[in-house]
Amino acid sequence: MRALIDVAVIGAGPYGLSAAAHAVSAGLDVRVFGRPMRAWERHMPRGMFLKSEPAASDLADPRRVHTLDAYCRHEALPCAYGHPVPVETFTGYGRWFCERAVGDALEERDIAEVRATGDGFLLRTACEQQVRARAVVLAVGFVPFARRPPVLALLAPELCSHSCEHDRLSRFAGAEVAVVGAGQSALETAALLREAGARPTVLARAPELRWNAVPQPRRGPLRRLAAPHSGLGAGWGTWTWAEHPGLVRHLPARARHHAVRTALGPAGAWWLRERFAGRVPLHTGVRIASAEPGRGVRLTLVGADGATATMRADHVIAATGYAVDVTRIGVLEESLRRAIRTDGAMPRLSRTFETSVPGLYLTGLAAAGTFGPAMRFVYGAAFAARRLTQGLRRGGAR
Repeated sequence: MRALIDVAVIGAGPYGLSAAAHAVSAGLDVRVFGRPMRAWERHMPRGMFLKSEPAASDLADPRRVHTLDAYCRHEALPCAYGHPVPVETFTGYGRWFCERAVGDALEERDIAEVRATGDGFLLRTACEQQVRARAVVLAVGFVPFARRPPVLALLAPELCSHSCEHDRLSRFAGAEVAVVGAGQSALETAALLREAGARPTVLARAPELRWNAVPQPRRGPLRRLAAPHSGLGAGWGTWTWAEHPGLVRHLPARARHHAVRTALGPAGAWWLRERFAGRVPLHTGVRIASAEPGRGVRLTLVGADGATATMRADHVIAATGYAVDVTRIGVLEESLRRAIRTDGAMPRLSRTFETSVPGLYLTGLAAAGTFGPAMRFVYGAAFAARRLTQGLRRGGAR
């Protein structure tokens, strides 16, 4: 077993790599565990595009030189405002960033368990090796928190899945697929299914779909004053969530959690509308009352007026988002997981992303309950990496 290291970062997605880049730059002895951008490679369908603008999709290094634009110039790829970024490009960018900003700190091994010890933490890898660290940063991403409606929870995996469980949708060619949801994930999954030869139908509780407006790079001073631009869109509320997540932490827990659920809510990207509207069958204002197996899945739908209808699908894809729950962070040994103080199911974090367990930090979506909606997007990684590294330097990694 090697000597005690300063920081172990578990997870090599945008938030884990950004935290590691800052910690390495600060002179800390860092190890990053995981395959770079694995969730984006294995849990996003081929052909998907990022909803965020390129300039809002940078991973964070302290000198701000390893940007998405720099990668695209290096690879002779397009990168411009108003042009969506393919997920394959973003995955390649993350690996390029890792090579340059994280380097030898990366170890492509998975951590099976984290335990607290007297001088920090003991990490056990999937191949039964052990690593000791003064501090641990959990950057577990979105996959552990996939949310599936209770009415679908008992269906077998061959009949129902979450949208994050697919990297290729061609397996559904010729199949009737019900896609549940009204946000970008649902609408783009449905469009990709149709283009892969499937027959998708979207089921949405919302009375109507919402679509984001076409970007307007040039706006007059009055319009900018009325609705300032931010990395997550225009408007004073959006600007606050995006540019000042540190202030969000001071709001009451109920207000923060409400913002996480509702701010920047379900909507389709402007560039997706042409591929979806009039091409994919859509039922709005309906909820699924029951889902029963038998020649696929038999769904009972209830409309806003109480009327019921049934439909059959070969498979149901729940594009129903994510809900942070500390109990679903399976890498933590049970007593360590129980020691984390929460507001409801969400962890309660310090200003530097530290949990109530000294030296244990959470970043990314898991931090949204403290720092707000920005943590749901890549754009929040820069703020998180800066604050987190302050805590590492002053606290458990010292």
